[in-house]
Amino acid sequence: MKVSIIVAVYKDIEALSLIVKALEKQTYKNFELVVAEDNDSKEMREYVKSIKSIDVQHTYQEDKGVRKSRSVNNAILKASGEYLIFIDGDCVPYTTFVESHVTLSETNTVLSGRRFNLGPKFSKLLRAGDLDSFVLEKRILGRSTWALMRDIKEGHFESGIYLNPKGFLFQKFVASKQNTALLGCNYSCFKSDMLKINGLDESYGASPVADDTDIEWRFRKAGLKLKSCKFAANIFHLYHKRNNKTSGVFEIGTELEIMHQRKKKENFRALVGLTEH
Repeated sequence: MKVSIIVAVYKDIEALSLIVKALEKQTYKNFELVVAEDNDSKEMREYVKSIKSIDVQHTYQEDKGVRKSRSVNNAILKASGEYLIFIDGDCVPYTTFVESHVTLSETNTVLSGRRFNLGPKFSKLLRAGDLDSFVLEKRILGRSTWALMRDIKEGHFESGIYLNPKGFLFQKFVASKQNTALLGCNYSCFKSDMLKINGLDESYGASPVADDTDIEWRFRKAGLKLKSCKFAANIFHLYHKRNNKTSGVFEIGTELEIMHQRKKKENFRALVGLTEH
């Protein structure tokens, strides 16, 4: 099965290069990377063109503030894979990441994982090239355990623990959990199911509501199940301070009210989505 890994990015080429290095080591090989740039920069274009080790596509748009939903929709339309995996541009996947999503994939099902939030020390080591993410994933329950726990700022250390998606522990304690919440930086579905709901809803503008809260209820209303792939499809989230582009866009009360009004009408298709491109 061909997979399209859609990575939402804005200027951070350094973090994207870490993602590319991690994708080069994936245990599952039949995939393409689609760089969904919420900008149109010469530097990003040149970097993407320099990637030769994996199949890569690049979508971009004029920088008019936060328009992540539109940028991701650009990538969905560009994607050639029948299965889509979504991550953010500051999230570095484990080597088993793609394989786990594919192993657990089902029609009419959305998989949602979680992220291991690294602190500043280990994020700096990764960015500087002094530590490889592959080495770090193998040390989660080893000699780096206590150092990682002291460094992390937002908890979720347990999200770094890997379980084989076919193994007893995952099947017993994770696979049975049906009522999970969608996390916009780590989820997957068949492209046909994304087309069914008309993609992300761009009408919310800069609000993060569209990225997970809104798309979750629309998936459910369209008849899809949400299942957890926590512990199987793992990613490292690089520590960073909120940048200027995202600061001030998290007052989401109005957008949530709009979303609740739309839920009452039970229209699960995006008001402004893929068909508007």
